[in-house]
Amino acid sequence: MKTKLFLAFIWIVVLAACSKKEETQATEETAATEEANDWAEMDSFHMIMAEAFHPFKDSANLEPVKALAEEMAVEADKWAVATLPAKVDTEDVKSLLAKLKTDTRALADKVKAGAGNDELGADLTALHDNFHSIMEAWHKGKGEKHEHQH
Repeated sequence: MKTKLFLAFIWIVVLAACSKKEETQATEETAATEEANDWAEMDSFHMIMAEAFHPFKDSANLEPVKALAEEMAVEADKWAVATLPAKVDTEDVKSLLAKLKTDTRALADKVKAGAGNDELGADLTALHDNFHSIMEAWHKGKGEKHEHQH
């Protein structure tokens, strides 16, 4: 009888240990997924910025930025008011985001007003550099080094 109770006790302990391990793994996987996706606003802005900036950088083509400037300004507005992840919830990043919002709106307004290509190109380049400062703060906060590849 004692042997059966002892074996039953061991069996319960083993089952409990296995279920805790599964819960821990599930929690770690969920945390990893959330970590990878916890600044969606940056990713959204990045997609538009890449579509606008790279044709200009590669071949001085400003047509994409002219087509995307308003959309980029809307995304910058959304990003500027979104809750920041803890690792980048700093005054420096808030300041960079405020500047990004203001400068993106100014670029969209210049596109609407028919500004010259030299002015648009210079503004787009400055905007891109500011964006990369924010992205570098993000990667630094995650303990990563961001390599800027263009």
